[in-house]
Amino acid sequence: MTLPDLSFDVALSPTFHDCDPMHVVWHGNYFKYFEVARCALLQRYDYDYPQMRESGYLWPVVDARVKYIRPLLYGQQLVVRATITEWENRLKIVYEIRDAGSDQVLTRAHTIQVAVDAATNEMLYLCPSVLWDRLGVEVQ
Repeated sequence: MTLPDLSFDVALSPTFHDCDPMHVVWHGNYFKYFEVARCALLQRYDYDYPQMRESGYLWPVVDARVKYIRPLLYGQQLVVRATITEWENRLKIVYEIRDAGSDQVLTRAHTIQVAVDAATNEMLYLCPSVLWDRLGVEVQ
């Protein structure tokens, strides 16, 4: 079985209010960029946060890791790629931020989300089938 392309690229440029006095993006603001890419990726499969809630599940982030390789600068043209790499027991999304001009990798990161039943607030140990259906993948 051939897996679908589970990635999506978003172009963006850091704004002035995301930067410190040296015009470098403050480390905490990287998560906003990951969120923009994650939402765009999930929208591609019609399973963004509103659809998650409608399907009866919440998907909190339970782990996030970032490797800051090179600084992001005010006005720099960037590409943020979000890729779903795990979907059976948890939703793992890997991120890569690249300079749009040179294609140099500037940041690598990932987030892990788990399914929580919205009615009971109980964490599930297996992702609900609605996720697999939306992504067009099978459980391995």
